[in-house]
Amino acid sequence: MRLKELFAAKDMTQGAPWKRILEFSIPMLIGNLAQQLYNTADSVIVGKFVGDDALSAVGSAMPILNLLLALFVGISTGAGIVVSQSFGARDRDGLTKAIGNCIALSAIASVIIMIVGPLVTMPLLKLLGTDSSIIQWCADYLNIYFLGIVGFFFYNMLSGVLRGLGDSVSALVFLLVAAALNVGLDLYFVAALNMGVAGVSLATVIAQAISAVLCYIKLVKMRNLFDLNLKTMKLIPSTAGRILRIGIPSGITQAIMATAGMVVLNLTNAMGKTVVACNVIVMRVDGFAMMPNFTFGQAMSVYTGQNVGAGKLDRVHKGTKQGALLSLAFASVITLTLLFGGPILFRLFTDTESLIDLATRMIRIMAVGYICIAVTQVLGGVMRGAGDTVSPMWISIISTIIIRVPLAYWLADLTKSEAYPHGQPIALFGSLMISWVLGMVLSIIVFAIGGWKKRMMRSVATINE
Repeated sequence: MRLKELFAAKDMTQGAPWKRILEFSIPMLIGNLAQQLYNTADSVIVGKFVGDDALSAVGSAMPILNLLLALFVGISTGAGIVVSQSFGARDRDGLTKAIGNCIALSAIASVIIMIVGPLVTMPLLKLLGTDSSIIQWCADYLNIYFLGIVGFFFYNMLSGVLRGLGDSVSALVFLLVAAALNVGLDLYFVAALNMGVAGVSLATVIAQAISAVLCYIKLVKMRNLFDLNLKTMKLIPSTAGRILRIGIPSGITQAIMATAGMVVLNLTNAMGKTVVACNVIVMRVDGFAMMPNFTFGQAMSVYTGQNVGAGKLDRVHKGTKQGALLSLAFASVITLTLLFGGPILFRLFTDTESLIDLATRMIRIMAVGYICIAVTQVLGGVMRGAGDTVSPMWISIISTIIIRVPLAYWLADLTKSEAYPHGQPIALFGSLMISWVLGMVLSIIVFAIGGWKKRMMRSVATINE
């Protein structure tokens, strides 16, 4: 493959499905791992150079960040699906309108969060019972992030557009550049300038802005596929409405996950700073462990979207089976790594032996759940790519809000002791693993019922209008 072809849009409607899925997934997997480095570098650097309290501050800030950004992340998912379907249909005008509306929506969302974010940061931190010793650090981290949110929004939206076009390699390269810059700036701001938690937030904001600019430059050069200029960057009600109809349920799903995280964080905070720090480092490793699952879920959305656009529905069914096998293979390797290599990973974050031992016990409780998530993500990716983002939303509501949150509090009540007056940490991680297993069961049932197929046929009809 020539270099120019490597950085071009990829047609996933031709060739063996597993090959197209794997070719697309590997660069995206590396990119997702690099994305995870943003938050992980923050945690490693503040943990080593500032201390465990700073590590807890970064972790405590993340659920609030995820909640306020959740809806937009979902909308960017909808944008990627619309782009992939238009590309699969070879609809230049539809593709131009979709990309232009993506940029307009990003600008609007940026302004909203820059205003709302700093206003609600401290009230939310207090509502969650954030420890007084770290609450100001949490607020500093979040406020800097919100004020520099433009880079985050535009990178996520524009990289989603590139992936919808099948170009996961360009998004990877831009993200690797930004990730390297993020780590370098983290070290400079924290280790050299002693800026603490505020320094890692500033580093992330700068790195995301650069990656967004690189994505935009790449899209401007793809004139053979669509038009991108100031005239095309305007809201068109029909196109924006379609993006929002597909994206908002995904955004609600993300918000549900973030809300559940915040509710459980209140329980986590009550268990003390040691459990909070344990939760931070386990979730950082969890972020890496989840990457293959999320990657194959995203890949299946793009693969399905392109083939729905092209009207090749038989390839959707064939690709689902092959994509699921690929995802399960990666998840099995991850599970074995966590079972046997957990302590080695946790030493990257802290030298406190009791914290390492606690984190190791917790990650082993969760490990098998990653195989369940592999199935859930692939089936959810196919449903979203077909235009059905509502079914995955309901699965998320049931498994997270109805099952995980009440179960966590119930287990905490059952495990109260003198050492853990608010319950033991197994309540946090055991409830998460159980929700993953039940989420997989629900996904299989909903997928087999086949309501997503009706949505797929409506998507085909919309594209052909």
